[in-house]
Amino acid sequence: MVQNKKRKAVKEAEMMSVFSLDELNEDLLEKVLAWVPAASFCRLRLVCKRWNSVATSATFKIACSQIPCRDPWFLMVGQELNQSIVFDTSEWKWRSISHRNLLYRNTVPVASSGGLICFQTISSDFVIGNPLTGAYRELPPAAPTSSTQTLHAVAMNSSPKAQSSYRIILVYSELAKLTLKVYDASTGFWENEMILHRKAESSTMSGMAGNETIYFLSKAGDVVAASMQRCSSKQYSSVLIIENGEEVVYFLSHTGSVIACNVTQKYFFEYPRLLPVYSEYSIDVVDCKGEMLVVVLSEFLESASLRVWRFCKGDRAWRQIAAMPPWMSHEFYGKKADINCVGCGDNIFICINSSKFSSCVMCDVVINEWIELPKCYVNRRPIEFVSAFSFEPRMEVSV
Repeated sequence: MVQNKKRKAVKEAEMMSVFSLDELNEDLLEKVLAWVPAASFCRLRLVCKRWNSVATSATFKIACSQIPCRDPWFLMVGQELNQSIVFDTSEWKWRSISHRNLLYRNTVPVASSGGLICFQTISSDFVIGNPLTGAYRELPPAAPTSSTQTLHAVAMNSSPKAQSSYRIILVYSELAKLTLKVYDASTGFWENEMILHRKAESSTMSGMAGNETIYFLSKAGDVVAASMQRCSSKQYSSVLIIENGEEVVYFLSHTGSVIACNVTQKYFFEYPRLLPVYSEYSIDVVDCKGEMLVVVLSEFLESASLRVWRFCKGDRAWRQIAAMPPWMSHEFYGKKADINCVGCGDNIFICINSSKFSSCVMCDVVINEWIELPKCYVNRRPIEFVSAFSFEPRMEVSV
């Protein structure tokens, strides 16, 4: 009986050894290759002529679209970086991606959704690109606005089930009279401006549009007056969330409070502040599984804390849902650190920077687990990042 099992195992091993992917028909081969890790997509075309043909076929992209989800990548932004670096969460490692069209030259990423990232050019126009394939598309210029109309937020929403289906939403003008402008990829045009009204029951407005001078800690850690100072890639830090079938854009006001713009109902309101204006050190807003959360780095009693907050609509108050262990956050005390964050699923990717150090941390808000990422080295030199943008690496997503 044992000998029969051994003979059977040997025969199966012999059959597996002679089996080749070349024996699969085109349809099956495409379905198999669609499951390879995203990092291997770029190498498919180099294996053989047949695989090169598969990788460029329209039916292969359809097979890729049948994969329910892929582990996210984070496109990293540095102060001085002439190449594109991503962090691959599936293999927990840094990767360098580059394309002949040099998509990222003279552009700054400002928003992301699904497998696409929105870039802003030096002329304030916008470009949509797929970082995995290098495909990009320049959007038509938005109608010029007055120089006095400040751009507050750039938000993006894409449909995972439809090709070239995404929307770019701009929020600008004075905070007392916020204005929206929307680009719809399905039509290829910018829609007419929409003026939002302030929600009548919003009793938490803190006079943000008044003439008084508000003092706060800048992103460099100095006490200044005027608007918040953010790095160029996160100055329009915002998230777009679908709530009960309605689009809502969240962004930070110049005082660090959270503003919610209901695009569908055409109104906006301000959330209560988390901390007094003098206490807040660095703040960012993120999207975790369709929910708006706020991350705050603050200092108190000779220590620093990094915490994640959720707004409870029932009692209209902020509730802490995660906090970095004190032994980790204490390192930031007195360092004048700045945080720039992006949410993805249950995780928040946080870039922490100051003139004295740079660190990237991943937080799982469900289990309150905080992990510091390994350092990234290019040509044996450590690279410091100021922010990141999350995207799902997908070959089939077009612009």
